[in-house]
Amino acid sequence: MVENLDSSLVDWSRAQFAMTAIYHWLFVPLTLGLGLVMSIMETVYYRTGNVFWKETAKFWMKLFGINFAVGVATGLILEFEFGTNWSNYSWFVGDIFGAPLAIEGIIAFFMEATFIAVMFFGWNKVRKGVHLTSTWLTFLGAAISALWILVANAWMQHPVGMKFNPDTVRNEMYDFWAVATSPVAINKFFHTVLSGLMLGGSFVMGVSAWFLLKGRHERFSLASMKIGAATGLISALLLLVTGDSSAKDVAEYQPMKLAAMEGLHNGYEGVELIGFGVLKPDAEQVTDNGDAFYFKIAFPKMLSWLAAGHTDVYVPGMNDLLKGGYQTKDGPAPSAEEKIRRGKAAIKALADYRTAVKDGNAGDAAIARAAMEKDFKYFGYGYIEKPEDLIPPVQLTFYAFHIMVILGVYFILLFIVICWLGWKDRLNRHRWLHWVTLWSIPLAYIAGQAGWVVTEVGRQPWAIQDIMPVTAAISKLPATSVILTFFLFLILFAVMLIAEIRIMVKAIRKGPDPLVDGRLQ
Repeated sequence: MVENLDSSLVDWSRAQFAMTAIYHWLFVPLTLGLGLVMSIMETVYYRTGNVFWKETAKFWMKLFGINFAVGVATGLILEFEFGTNWSNYSWFVGDIFGAPLAIEGIIAFFMEATFIAVMFFGWNKVRKGVHLTSTWLTFLGAAISALWILVANAWMQHPVGMKFNPDTVRNEMYDFWAVATSPVAINKFFHTVLSGLMLGGSFVMGVSAWFLLKGRHERFSLASMKIGAATGLISALLLLVTGDSSAKDVAEYQPMKLAAMEGLHNGYEGVELIGFGVLKPDAEQVTDNGDAFYFKIAFPKMLSWLAAGHTDVYVPGMNDLLKGGYQTKDGPAPSAEEKIRRGKAAIKALADYRTAVKDGNAGDAAIARAAMEKDFKYFGYGYIEKPEDLIPPVQLTFYAFHIMVILGVYFILLFIVICWLGWKDRLNRHRWLHWVTLWSIPLAYIAGQAGWVVTEVGRQPWAIQDIMPVTAAISKLPATSVILTFFLFLILFAVMLIAEIRIMVKAIRKGPDPLVDGRLQ
């Protein structure tokens, strides 16, 4: 592990990784969302034989391809950063974390690369059924790619299926299926993919609304808007289900994150759920025993219900998690100081074990190994300097969570309105709604990014929950090197983003290819 660490190295490495991840996530959800929409549209073409649906699907495929190409490039950079900036992390858990990423590269990436070629260049060259299958498999490949990346991320939130080897100082996987099918991984996969489908539905609606505002391609726009709204509404409603399951996972495995999400300092039975509130500047002070809000709108007992399915359940706050003593299913919770003490004992026992092995003292090695294994679940706490460091940035986590939830409710209402008007054939009568729909596209991106802020910022200070803090995961590099690459990536990403937006806007302005008989007009 890294000693005498330069704090600026940690900050800049985190900033670089966050920037890359945020930029990458601009493209992944739209890839998923457009993948489903274009697959549905081609399925309608296959069943009806109506060329209108073929040309409609081809237009959204064009935007899918532009977005897909840039997303691949940013994803590769993100994976390389694990080796360059986080080498201690890669060494410590590479045997586990690398497995799902390898599967993603071998299966999903090549699956996408194979069938996307047939999808784009196979029109009129392969049978309609073969082409439709290729389109669906392209979407499925994108979903499988997301699955394995999210399995890796979920393992960081809730490490399972591993055993620490003190001889190699590495964690080794002993149960692949425990890693792949943990409840955190399953919920994270469905919640994340559904958020992408919701964004895709919003994007399709917004672009279609632009055509309606311009008086172009009315039939195409109305048909696309209906499919986008239906896709978005179903996805948004299912997000409520997966969000509920995810909240219960957070309550069980990451209670400090849950407390930060709600600005909860002191727990009690029947905790209220904050609908919206404004935190005081000292909301992150663990000594705050009063109300951390200037004002708030809350729903009585609903956080307890969200955390455990019962309105009278005790939910610990940040102070309680540091002090310990409250009852859990395993008995009284240890304090943060106790966890830090036992973590340091585990680290010392590991050092004693390695020394005993080197000296050939089997008896002392066995004693040290037993001591290390006894306290290993607190291993990461040994690198924490003081209990207060266990509290994530409360302000950022709280506001990101509530922005995500509020925007989720907004989109449910918007999708319902669009679906209702579409069913009544009144979508082309409300120009104000077209403007609202168009300017809702960036809100869908904000909702998705806010969700990832909650996931990653709320986990701090951990790179791997309870096992490895970020400060121990870092590569031993000059901070100036990371700063330099940060700004190089920033410039590169800005250029790529501007180019991607210009290409997308140009393709949208051109619109779908009109047919000779004018059925698209």
